[in-house]
Amino acid sequence: MSIPVTLPQQTHRFCVAPMMEWTDRHCRFFHRLLTRHTLLYTEMITADAIIHGPRQRLLAFDPAEHPVALQLGGSNPKNLAKAALIGAEFGYSEINLNVGCPSDRVQEGRFGACLMREPKLVGECVVAMKAAMALPVTVKCRLGVENQDIEESLDRFADTVVSAGGNALIVHARKAWLDGLSPRENRDIPPLDHGRVYRLKNRLRNFPVVVNGGIHTVENAKRHLDHVDGVMMGRSAYENPGLLLSVDPMIFGMISPAHDLHTAVEKIIPYIEHAISEGARLHNITRHLLGLFRGRPGARSFRRHLATEAVKPAAGAEVLRQALRMVLDTGPELSQTAA
Repeated sequence: MSIPVTLPQQTHRFCVAPMMEWTDRHCRFFHRLLTRHTLLYTEMITADAIIHGPRQRLLAFDPAEHPVALQLGGSNPKNLAKAALIGAEFGYSEINLNVGCPSDRVQEGRFGACLMREPKLVGECVVAMKAAMALPVTVKCRLGVENQDIEESLDRFADTVVSAGGNALIVHARKAWLDGLSPRENRDIPPLDHGRVYRLKNRLRNFPVVVNGGIHTVENAKRHLDHVDGVMMGRSAYENPGLLLSVDPMIFGMISPAHDLHTAVEKIIPYIEHAISEGARLHNITRHLLGLFRGRPGARSFRRHLATEAVKPAAGAEVLRQALRMVLDTGPELSQTAA
């Protein structure tokens, strides 16, 4: 179990979204080598899995990942309170409730986006988690579901979260369609409405509102910050992780932890060697690096080498070193001195 640590006050100014099968502990460790100040999130983990399942495997993480938030799925206030307390004991810095996932499996469990129809229950969940432990509790939601009026229903939902003592609301600026669209289609087909999130922030004023959805560059994220308190980036941050290298200087006005991507990749090698010594497979870590070096000479060879060699049972860190040598160094990637 991780040892709880005293953390500086976190900010939602820039976050990487919780993404199933992507933002595991290895992914988050690598992202932290690219940005010190971004708030990272776990994959969604159900409250019941935490209560009854292998907690160490589900929740353990490296303290270097901080600040890192735990996203929970569920709708039973008592169970969510238990899971939140366990998460706090593992040393997470925030507990987030998923009210945005539209998958059939999640709906069958009566959580995720279908809870947009039950703001009172969401409020009860927030109250229970807040009473169980001292961490901030936030909610990630959609603009609404199905044919809800996103003006009236989103205001009512947000007001419930605020009244329950929630600490921030993260809004994916699309509706969710619970019938007829797959989770993947729900990320692209419902139209974006960032303006609705801006209006929510204008109304709530002192309550933190974070916008998510359709944000593909750090420059775009910075423009959103003229209207809201924070930005959450999802697939673009995972599929092109190199862009995270510019987050600290552009969003936080701070020095990046690495001068270039080569340096960042070299910094993960000791972590890989330790993880393999504890039973991890190289591919479980390097799969999160495949989006690096886009447009760089040698990037395709880098990806191909990792895709074919890292999956082999005896693969070690030398496979990554070999792949890294295939990418041509085209000069500094940041006009600043790395720490």
